[in-house]
Amino acid sequence: MVGASALLVLLAVLGAPLFAIIAAGAMIGFSRAEIDLSVVAIEFFGIAETPVLVAIPLFTFAGFLLSEGGAPQRLVRLSRALLGWLPGGLAMIALAVCALFTAFTGASGVTIIALGALLYPALVEAGYERRFSLGLVTASGSLGLLFAPSLPLILYGIVAEAPIDDLFLAGILPGLLMVVLLCLYSFFRNRHAARAAGSARDVIDAVLAAKWELPLPVVVLGGIYSGYFAVSEAAAVTVLYVFAVEMLILREIRWRELPRIVRESMVLVGAILTILGMSLASTNYLIDTGVPQRLFELTSEHVSGQKTFLLALLAFLLVLGAILDIFSAIVLVVPLIVPVALEYGVHPIHLGIVFLAAMELGYLTPPVGLNLFISSHRFGKDILEVHLATVPFLLVLLVSVLIITYWPALSLALLT
Repeated sequence: MVGASALLVLLAVLGAPLFAIIAAGAMIGFSRAEIDLSVVAIEFFGIAETPVLVAIPLFTFAGFLLSEGGAPQRLVRLSRALLGWLPGGLAMIALAVCALFTAFTGASGVTIIALGALLYPALVEAGYERRFSLGLVTASGSLGLLFAPSLPLILYGIVAEAPIDDLFLAGILPGLLMVVLLCLYSFFRNRHAARAAGSARDVIDAVLAAKWELPLPVVVLGGIYSGYFAVSEAAAVTVLYVFAVEMLILREIRWRELPRIVRESMVLVGAILTILGMSLASTNYLIDTGVPQRLFELTSEHVSGQKTFLLALLAFLLVLGAILDIFSAIVLVVPLIVPVALEYGVHPIHLGIVFLAAMELGYLTPPVGLNLFISSHRFGKDILEVHLATVPFLLVLLVSVLIITYWPALSLALLT
């Protein structure tokens, strides 16, 4: 097994696709456990039951259409007119929009797909460094999981038998803390950037130029939060709206370009689904062999008090987030840690927010950091380049998780 692991590491270093490495690792593990390898195909097929599966190709196509048209240029013009005087203004808007989008989709990958095609070129055109822009868009995809109606919040409430309404309230301030700290970093990083002070006339002209893009988030977000749209229905409405604007009203995309856009967007969808399927197979192998349980048992042997427990828990969750997706981690680990946390006097609602905040970092940590894979495929960047671009944002998020962990009043303030 050690030899096989070393070979997989060598292949990864030599440039083999990481989804193939993950799949090979799962197949080797299942084979040594004498489990029929058809289980990998079964797990891959299981992604068809993912609630947001239908939304992925629709949002992807809409994102490609927006990026091919003039929307990025118009939004850059609008952001400069409104926030040109503020260093990092467009980056702050990107963080807030991505957080809201992830909250109602429940999936960071969809955020990168739907908004990345719009935000990344807009940031670059506005003068932000390419590495900063890449890291910002990749990291922003994991924001919003603490805001209602996030699926991880709901799933945690069901598994931990905690009031979901309380979790919705408890996630507001910690979620805002994450966004605010990233905004402060964006401000600090771009404090010496050139500023553009716009007049009232510039603002009016920019708003009129972007009049077709501005209603889109209102329609989609308003439709979902008001209960008129499910996520998949919102994706369909988004595609219909963007298609009508770009192809019929503004006519910025030629009809002969449409087959190419469809082909490129669906190739990306295929890559994403392959990564999801292989990660699911690998995750289930880890679960079947009891790796997370053994890690937790090893950690709990050295715990002596609440602060030590929280520190050990945080370290454990950071490792767990690097090898498991958030949904599998909730189902597997939450029933184990809730009783132990209660023994140490940790409030179950606070525990849930700490758990989910720490698991958000898993989207940015190899080897199974899904945001890294999706961003790599979406922007055509090497996975190592994407990872290095996200490191500063990962460190900022780590600071926010430490604050959330050791300041329980932040999570519990709105419950009183």
